[in-house]
Amino acid sequence: MKKAILATKVGMTQIFNEDGVLTPVTVLQAGPCVVTQVKTANNDGYSAVQVGFVDKREKLVAKPIKGHFDKAGVSYKRYVREFRFENAEEYSVKDEIKADVFAVGDKVDASAISKGKGFQGAIKRCGNSRGPMAHGSKFHRHQGSSGSATTPGRVFKGKGMPGHMGAKRITVQNLEVVRVDVENNIILVKGAIPGPKKSLVTLKETVKASK
Repeated sequence: MKKAILATKVGMTQIFNEDGVLTPVTVLQAGPCVVTQVKTANNDGYSAVQVGFVDKREKLVAKPIKGHFDKAGVSYKRYVREFRFENAEEYSVKDEIKADVFAVGDKVDASAISKGKGFQGAIKRCGNSRGPMAHGSKFHRHQGSSGSATTPGRVFKGKGMPGHMGAKRITVQNLEVVRVDVENNIILVKGAIPGPKKSLVTLKETVKASK
């Protein structure tokens, strides 16, 4: 991996290209991210770049974390993540990673925490079919049969059941960067990205570009 950035989700909109074709896009406030530490194979056993994103009030920062930021000489950050760049040794502490690391046409993978839906039934959570809605039916939106009787005599692992839905880390691969606003650190990505507005999104160059 050669380039990545942290961003917050602003929301979705739509734009028109030069040919008048409408494209749905997700607006991301990407960076600037500040390098807080450069890890090397000699000191840490691997090469990586640690970055911080979004300023945080001093009173909300724990003392050990505060010392880490003070040593780097950067302001306190809300989010801290590591990227294993192939050229990690080229970075230095206090360097900034801005939206211009990506260009129009680049393919990226976007990772974020999906919206939490709370406790949901099997119909919404797993796509199960419902029963008859007539008055005589005693089976409307229940789960239904969980397994056979004597054989196999148990419920298989992975059976779709009611439970907590959403609030999971999801990665959408091979999205296209449609527009980059370098001055305002705005990146427009084609399509939808998981998570609510203002949530943290990690953008990385895609691991499997479409042929």
